[in-house]
Amino acid sequence: MSETQSVLEAPPAIPVMGPERPILAFGDSLLAGYGLQDGESYPARLEQALRARGINARIANAGVSGDTTAAGLDRLDFTLTSQPEKPELAIVSLGGNDMLRGLPPEQTRNNLDAILKRLTDRNIKVVLLGMMAAPNLGKDYAARFNPIYPQLAEKYGATLIPFFLQPVIDKPDLMQEDHVHPTAIGIDAIVAATADDVAEALPKEEDTPAATDAPTEAAAGEPTRP
Repeated sequence: MSETQSVLEAPPAIPVMGPERPILAFGDSLLAGYGLQDGESYPARLEQALRARGINARIANAGVSGDTTAAGLDRLDFTLTSQPEKPELAIVSLGGNDMLRGLPPEQTRNNLDAILKRLTDRNIKVVLLGMMAAPNLGKDYAARFNPIYPQLAEKYGATLIPFFLQPVIDKPDLMQEDHVHPTAIGIDAIVAATADDVAEALPKEEDTPAATDAPTEAAAGEPTRP
């Protein structure tokens, strides 16, 4: 087995069944696959893991390295209207760059709130990938930043991954030299820890009648940035 081969590929795969399940991965470099080869990003490995579970997943990777929550909010409507099919599920990973830049947590909260509201207004379920403030930012910053994710997940009924990077924290062999981004093996560890939550978050067949595929009035947002 090669160093980057996923442990998730070891068990016999369940035959992929049912209609295609479009999923949008929307976020920053943690989704874009910074420092990784093609096919090693979290969305790519997660798609493999879901398909190994028999789920006919197709994940569109809309991760942009360096994005803050403000930049994500700016491009959300354009991203959604650019999808060939309305996503059944959106995986949102934003806020890490806000934290690394020391931006006010109140701005992060307001932007993420707006993002989750726009997705839920479109009847798109959400998996929110939580982040934690770096210790060097101090207890006051952490007290304002860390509750953002659980509180917004509860407000909008989103599935919460409390701390997306938990499987790789304090494991240097699973992190790139920048100590911020996971290696390919680190991505596999994160996928192993989160794939079941994502699978469970997908709408059940009875919750996705054809009528919900039609754009709602709320979906008519104007593109703001490519």
